[in-house]
Amino acid sequence: MVSHIKSFAFSGLNVIEVDVQVHVMSGMPSFTIVGLADKAVTESRERVRTALSAIGLALPPKRITVNLSPADLQKEGSHFDLPIALGLLCNLGAITQESVANHAVLGELSLDGKITPVSGILPAAIGATAREFGIICPSKNGREACWAGDLDIIAPNSLLELINHLKGLDIIPRPNVPPKGQGIGVTYPDMKDIKGQATAKRALEITAAGGHNLLMTGPPGSGKSMLAKRLPSILPPLESDEILEVSMVKSIVGQLVGGDISCERPFRDPHHNCSMPALVGGGSKAKPGEVTLAHKGILFLDELPEFPRQVLDSLRQPLETKEISVARVQSHVTYPSDFQLIAAMNPCRCGYLDDASRACSKAPRCAVDYQSKISGPLLDRIDIHVDVPAINPMDIYKQTESESSEDVRKRVKYARDIQKERNRNNPEPNKYLNSYLDGEELFLACNLEKSARDLLEQAVSKMGLSMRGHNRVLRVARTIADLEGSKDVTHRHLAESLNFRQLSFKKDKSFA
Repeated sequence: MVSHIKSFAFSGLNVIEVDVQVHVMSGMPSFTIVGLADKAVTESRERVRTALSAIGLALPPKRITVNLSPADLQKEGSHFDLPIALGLLCNLGAITQESVANHAVLGELSLDGKITPVSGILPAAIGATAREFGIICPSKNGREACWAGDLDIIAPNSLLELINHLKGLDIIPRPNVPPKGQGIGVTYPDMKDIKGQATAKRALEITAAGGHNLLMTGPPGSGKSMLAKRLPSILPPLESDEILEVSMVKSIVGQLVGGDISCERPFRDPHHNCSMPALVGGGSKAKPGEVTLAHKGILFLDELPEFPRQVLDSLRQPLETKEISVARVQSHVTYPSDFQLIAAMNPCRCGYLDDASRACSKAPRCAVDYQSKISGPLLDRIDIHVDVPAINPMDIYKQTESESSEDVRKRVKYARDIQKERNRNNPEPNKYLNSYLDGEELFLACNLEKSARDLLEQAVSKMGLSMRGHNRVLRVARTIADLEGSKDVTHRHLAESLNFRQLSFKKDKSFA
């Protein structure tokens, strides 16, 4: 007899149905798992054997073969423990095949027969809903599965509890309605803490309104990191589809706690010793990296030139395509990576290039060498470049109170609402921000007046803008116009956008 139990394998955020086939026959006692199983799956033999023994069931001295079909797909993870155990229980007559026929099964077994939580339950539950069957998962993952919709969920604490439920001897209640998600009521640092830096705060507002990328350049202690950490406070809350996407990413990496989905916009700030697999994903099992963990949020790279150049250049693809493809010999996985890049750097290694009292004796060569660590193609993908100059600490006592994050967030939401209405017919409704505009849509949205078109022509000639740079200037100008509620992009909007396109160490005073 061959028993069949449904389960899932993961490819990025997608799930692939796996048929766990268990066969018991006469022969020399053995327990073999086939079907491209990794180490964690093959080790399930001992976990399953001991867990069954813990509830008073011993495996017969026969030849046991487990096949994970399709056999040419790599299988990873400990969540195959429970489906293998249920397949054996079907063969032993402890439960019937029909009792689990319409459920996908995921769960890890402990040696005492308890069912412990596993990662990836949310995408698995969504996959089960799409295929119109229920899911059997660990009790601690039950509330997480509830977010997939109205599906039959069986969430036992132990293998014995599950057997009794499937035999009708006991009832496992459906998990409770999920609690409010993480991130509701989260308090972020407020913009009113930033004194001065009006230009940088204006750049941050434009960045938030249009979903643009931002590079801040300035000496140490000028407030670059403070500004970056306050960006989440002026961004609107995640929308329902974005909450689901962010939660699916966290589920895959096992970061959902207690079944709460994540309503908090991601903010990732890896150290500059970050490796390429850690940043963009990879490793032997093609795991997601920081660009995926920052999906629908912010990736903050402080001390940008200190990152290895090869690591920085690996950001080129996700910045353009909003996804990252990780290719390995045995797998090819695509993860979402729709993030805003916020970067900060000093003008040179010592950081005091423009300070006459502190400038190093190696200037300007020191600055040239330091800045050259960032490739031109990467800089071309950053929409807004802004200088963050040092301020006199005593000046903060002379200034009036700054705007709060709530005031700025209202303007950001106003601009985003305009963009959403303008792109309401977009086939991808969650991609309505100006940062996504391209091709004919971009030119129709901008509708440049003649003086603005003349200014743009001069800029292309004098600043040497590439086609990508040209498009990014238009996108930022469109966002500036949206913040003012202007239907057309005027000369003034374009001039401000061009001013934000100039790096401090590549300034062309013609457009200042």
